[in-house]
Amino acid sequence: MTNQRELCLEKLEEMFKNLDTGMSAERYFEMQDQMGLEIEVKEIPPELNDFPDDVLSAVSIFGRLGDRVYPEIGYVGKDYTLLNALMPLYTINDKDFFLEVLEWLDARAIKRSADQLKREYDKIKRKH
Repeated sequence: MTNQRELCLEKLEEMFKNLDTGMSAERYFEMQDQMGLEIEVKEIPPELNDFPDDVLSAVSIFGRLGDRVYPEIGYVGKDYTLLNALMPLYTINDKDFFLEVLEWLDARAIKRSADQLKREYDKIKRKH
């Protein structure tokens, strides 16, 4: 069970990385067609509808939660105040996995924010 969860989170990370670069399944099909190459099922970028419902629910609820952002620190995570109000609006089969995905999404967003803030500070340092 844990192995399936880890694989799911790895695929989710792959999907977000692809989104960051503009790669999608549709784009992959276009590129393969333009180059005259065969479609390789393993190479098709994952899309949100490829994931279990609990992942879809977590991503949707994550987007609806407020952000906690502080000057000079940046994004420090989601505000989970509304979580108990939002959860009944979705079908959640495995609450533990749902919460694991929420935590994973938040950790990823925090890391991205910290990395972006560091890049901005480094850029300012180089100018001076």
